[in-house]
Amino acid sequence: MSNQVIIYTDGAASGNPGPGGYGAVLLYGKHKKELARGFRHTTNNRMELLSVIDALKALTKPCDVTVYSDSKYVVDSVTKGWVFNWVKKGFKDKKNPDLWKKLLVEYERHKVNFKWVKGHNGNELNERCDELAVAASKRSKLEVDSFYEKENGL
Repeated sequence: MSNQVIIYTDGAASGNPGPGGYGAVLLYGKHKKELARGFRHTTNNRMELLSVIDALKALTKPCDVTVYSDSKYVVDSVTKGWVFNWVKKGFKDKKNPDLWKKLLVEYERHKVNFKWVKGHNGNELNERCDELAVAASKRSKLEVDSFYEKENGL
């Protein structure tokens, strides 16, 4: 895999749970792509995960990817191997199994390296992702996070 891609991601939820969104910035050579989606009822952690999933899905072929996230939940779960143990245990008592399974599909498709960045600390691309996430969460027409709503009787 010689295609090197850098991805910055962020998620947001007002009220947590509440309206939420994510933002992602993908960099490949001179190319830059921004992604954002908003949901009517979700959590910050779900948006953090979905930002990584959708960014990886946007890549049309396997790539060497570095994902920068301010979410310790996402970064530590992968880099410390927790999620792989959750798989072995069938995600028993773990939140967001639907999204973790989707993330692992994309993780297997690419060579992914996760790096944590401190949020709201002046990192230009992390700040841009935050802007995209917050703006997406405030859209007039928000998507339905059907798994979350079903699991929480909404």
